[in-house]
Amino acid sequence: MNQHTQSANHLHGALREPSALRACVTETVFRTRVFDMHTHLFAPQFGALNLWGIDELLTYHYLIAELMRAENIAPRKFFALSKGEQADLVWHTLFIERAPLSEATRGIIRALTALDLNPRAKDLREARAFFANQKAEDFLNRVFEIACVSGVVMTNDPLDAAEAGVWNDGGEFDSRFHAALRMDRLLNGWREAVPHIKAQGFSVQEDLSAGALAETRRFLDAWIERMKPLYLAVSLPDTFAFPEDSARSKLISEVVLPACREHDKPLAMMIGVRRRVNPELQLAGDALGRADITAVTNLCAAYPDNRFLVTMLARENQHELCVAARKFGNLMPFGCWWFLNNPSIISEVTRERFELLGASFIPQHSDARVLDQLIYKWEHSRRVIADALYESFKCLMDNGWFATPKEIEQEVTRLFSGNFRQWVGLETKARGGGSLSPDSDGRSAREFEFEITDLKQQQRTKIQD
Repeated sequence: MNQHTQSANHLHGALREPSALRACVTETVFRTRVFDMHTHLFAPQFGALNLWGIDELLTYHYLIAELMRAENIAPRKFFALSKGEQADLVWHTLFIERAPLSEATRGIIRALTALDLNPRAKDLREARAFFANQKAEDFLNRVFEIACVSGVVMTNDPLDAAEAGVWNDGGEFDSRFHAALRMDRLLNGWREAVPHIKAQGFSVQEDLSAGALAETRRFLDAWIERMKPLYLAVSLPDTFAFPEDSARSKLISEVVLPACREHDKPLAMMIGVRRRVNPELQLAGDALGRADITAVTNLCAAYPDNRFLVTMLARENQHELCVAARKFGNLMPFGCWWFLNNPSIISEVTRERFELLGASFIPQHSDARVLDQLIYKWEHSRRVIADALYESFKCLMDNGWFATPKEIEQEVTRLFSGNFRQWVGLETKARGGGSLSPDSDGRSAREFEFEITDLKQQQRTKIQD
């Protein structure tokens, strides 16, 4: 044994046994609070947009797609049912007549057991009675505590009339909910978006003249000021290309990216969706396709002063995205989105990212549409992430490098909150020792005492291979 190995073996607090290492990694992953950087949740102040409860859980579009495979019912007849009737049919078909083996159905079971509800109930009376007795704020606190979540980022569409009305009314929202300005309708359907933007008092035209571009920028500036989003975001098809001769490309280059630079906001791109391949299924009818990573690398190369958050929907794109992130310091891969949010695929993608990127990525977001989903989506993801992280530290152990609990906590915190918070500008150095400060909203469960590098600066420096 050489002197360096001897020194590593005697590092104070170092974990020298695989069993101790696994226990420490697992415990740290499950107790560290997550900043959930992409959801479709809404603060209670948004009223009916804030979804929770058994009927909402069971009519989630993942389960509707599964129901249509199991039950001989025409989609139009299903959607003509009341929400309660839809939930009853889903429960009876997928949970009574069949074992709930899929990730989506298994998630419902976990949410019910976490709330002390019977997962084998013959009907929904008990669950409905339970949720009817809950107060929105109290239930929110309970779910955040069970899921070990410190904050979430919403998905906020300024062209949605119901949502815009809430923003325009002003008022204070729960500080654990942060905005993300979503631009799908603006960028993917410019012609249809024009009258809605005009209705808000902006003089835009379909032809994207200089004046129309200036007015669109004014529209974005106004909503950035109103929402104070952590980032701007768009979901893009698998055919997305940049640059190209299209309204979307022109809006991105001449409106969106300049606005992001001026307001110091990243642009989040979720790439690879094929909308409504089966329109009869409504939200459940979307699918995916492999995208061309060249669009991402072109953007990163052409706009080095912009920061990009990117997730891609096709499994086949994941290795390319990792390699692109090695070449561009202004690119942050995040999450296992939508159809990738299954343990087997999360496991594969997370291991690949550790091997290529270390801990300089965001491993997961919940994508939750119903508050209760935070419970199972994060529990299931934590289990897989813990296994992948243990394997990475075990490889270090095999190579003679022994981690301490403090070092493990440091990396888990980077993954679950620190990387994202620094990327969007929330994180600041504490006075005196470089420790992480508490969450800016004051809702952090604890302070983390360790040294952390300035990720934003690090990510702007290209990695040389």
